[in-house]
Amino acid sequence: MAASSGGLGLASAQALAAEGARVALCGRNKEKLDAAVRTITDVGGDAIGIPADVSTAGGGATFVEDAIAALGGVDILVPNAGGPPPGGFGSTAIDQYGPALEQNLLSTVAMCTAAVPAMREQGWGRVVAITSVSVRQPIEGLILSNTARAGATGFLKTLALEVARDGVTVNSVQPGSHDTERLRSIHGGDLTAAARAVPTGTVGQAEDFGRVVAFLCSEHARFVTGAAVPGDGGAHRGLQ
Repeated sequence: MAASSGGLGLASAQALAAEGARVALCGRNKEKLDAAVRTITDVGGDAIGIPADVSTAGGGATFVEDAIAALGGVDILVPNAGGPPPGGFGSTAIDQYGPALEQNLLSTVAMCTAAVPAMREQGWGRVVAITSVSVRQPIEGLILSNTARAGATGFLKTLALEVARDGVTVNSVQPGSHDTERLRSIHGGDLTAAARAVPTGTVGQAEDFGRVVAFLCSEHARFVTGAAVPGDGGAHRGLQ
């Protein structure tokens, strides 16, 4: 479970652990990572922490390789990473695109490259990436994230088609506004405006998002692949 010391990544790890999965969490801050692991083990779950920075292709691949070594194999992969800096076309320099693509596209490719071949060989596997609702409806002022995450979605869809006959499903979940530390920091701790922009009138709960990820990783979802599932409270207004 990549980038899982907090937020939606941690919620997804907790949901998987609650279903009986042994989970490898990762994060850059060891103290925060250790605390995240304890939220799972203190309630009887099975989790380990692997310090890692998955904002690069090399970091993503190393995390998966370390997880395979620690767990004896990886059946479920949840690619995830923080978002690149905000900005629009006029304020974003060309040399900022490379790091953004590395963080939100190439790291996902690298993690899949490290994990999926063994899944294909054993005839079962799950990949569920955490992306963003911006893939369906670009968010103003986030041109780097809009661009990189759309590319990741194209990669995941293509991968899904290639491995479908091998018992491996590949999907993504596209979060909108959820009550996380990051969203609270963006809004100065007051989520009233964020909630007002969502048709449900509330922001999402990270725990509910995690349960969607866990479902897509389950045997019940074996016929769901190549899907990009919105989890945004209806914020996306298009028909598709």
